[in-house]
Amino acid sequence: MGFLKTFFDDVFADERPSLVVPPPEVSTFEQVSDDELEAHLKIERYGDFVLTDAIRPSFNLDVVPTAGYRHDVYRDEENGADVPVLMAAVSRDGMLDLFMELIEQLGPTVDVVLETSHGHRSGHHTDLYREQIDMPILQSILWDFEDLLMNDGCTGIAVLNPRIPQEVQLDEHKLLIAYGSDLGVYENLLKEGQIPCQDKMKFLTEAEHVHSSNERYVGEFEELKMRLGMDGE
Repeated sequence: MGFLKTFFDDVFADERPSLVVPPPEVSTFEQVSDDELEAHLKIERYGDFVLTDAIRPSFNLDVVPTAGYRHDVYRDEENGADVPVLMAAVSRDGMLDLFMELIEQLGPTVDVVLETSHGHRSGHHTDLYREQIDMPILQSILWDFEDLLMNDGCTGIAVLNPRIPQEVQLDEHKLLIAYGSDLGVYENLLKEGQIPCQDKMKFLTEAEHVHSSNERYVGEFEELKMRLGMDGE
């Protein structure tokens, strides 16, 4: 896997990728030449869909990146309840704008969770929590960190209103995810954004994929954490 490190160093400015391989599969990245791998990792456009720098699909394209959303259910084992979920893949150009529209539906004051896997082994992360922040202030801060939120494969964010309760995420894979008992307003926004409903679609998270990050993003994450008034390592 030495070529991956070299490639991200050259293309994504000192990137330090982590390879996510669902067991017990053998990594497709280990079965190709360096030239083939380099060509694959440079591809960001699949038809009309454009990836951010945060993630790349498997070499075999087990899941081809495409725009769409599907209905799902999250099982809350603690409360024994099934929570409705909308999961969406959105092309790069419209992603953060749509995320901002989605979180506006949570109300004027919200809680925020930052998720980071910087410095962690694959599959591990740390969550940092901030309660009670005004929506316009939050959105202003997030726009200042657009590059980090869009292109860092080790940073995710969730915005929630526990009084509703509903939650909207922009996760490390740059998927938009909404949780809650009544998601009609979020689905309408996805439709208005020309994101098609495809309940049988697969996301990149459901196959082998590569995350990328770099030292600059580690520093920017610390700055974002400070701007949001979050404590913790």
